[in-house]
Amino acid sequence: MIASKRSDLKKTDWEIDFYSRPIIDENGKKRWELLITSTNNFKDKKTFKWEKICPASSVNSIWLKDAFDEAIDEAYSQGWDKPSVIRCWRSSMKTMIKRAADQIGIELISSRRTYSLLEWLIERERSFYPQQKGYTGVNLAPPSNPITNQAIPLPEEVRGESWSFASLSLNTLREADEWEIEFSNLIPIKDSINENISIPGIRLFSPKRSLALAAWLGGLEPAKLLIEGTQIILEAGQADRWLVTDVEEEAKKVIENNFQNTKLYADGLQFISVQKSPEENSLDGFWMLKDIEEY
Repeated sequence: MIASKRSDLKKTDWEIDFYSRPIIDENGKKRWELLITSTNNFKDKKTFKWEKICPASSVNSIWLKDAFDEAIDEAYSQGWDKPSVIRCWRSSMKTMIKRAADQIGIELISSRRTYSLLEWLIERERSFYPQQKGYTGVNLAPPSNPITNQAIPLPEEVRGESWSFASLSLNTLREADEWEIEFSNLIPIKDSINENISIPGIRLFSPKRSLALAAWLGGLEPAKLLIEGTQIILEAGQADRWLVTDVEEEAKKVIENNFQNTKLYADGLQFISVQKSPEENSLDGFWMLKDIEEY
């Protein structure tokens, strides 16, 4: 692995998946594959992607560590720095990936905020793997297993004194990188989305604890919002499900309809924000989320 000293290298986190694919190799074994993609910048469309097939007999942290070294060298040659963080959503591979990442000084975060990776994997499952020799037609490695954990109330540190449902125009959201926000995580907006679509989300308010609440919320790795019954649920981390609030039946119908519309017509975009009050213009926290069907 080459030690980076250049100051012009692009810095970003990585998203990875190391798992078997719906392909049987010439030895009758499932094909294992490592996929790495950089976390897309809000407006910079340049992405680092890297893939490597792993022999079924070499699925271990030693092979994975060596593959990470190769990927870092390749990234460096393309103008990308070594990441300080990698995200992985597949719980069954967490231990092996962490062991390999620890050896090269990279922090592993278990998170479903791996939107770039999941979209790439979905694309490969639809158009790449079916063209490969040995393709089984059986999805040996689905993008995820349904999350069935019961939702529990948000930690006290992340509960606002009040909340409201909100929506932002796409044009407004495109300017999010120009806002003054203490804690945030923005994701790219595709050019193909209809500009007339409004993006739904929720706002959490806390006059005295807004900044601390935002810091805690960021640590939860928020992934997407959904409606279950008359409850708003926040899915976060690798498998966490947090109860944000209960809503009245009429409000539930409106929110559910908004979430469904953006899922169909706006790439599943959502948001969650933290601020001191509804009248306050500045934000202490703002996260763009995405509801991907295959989650």
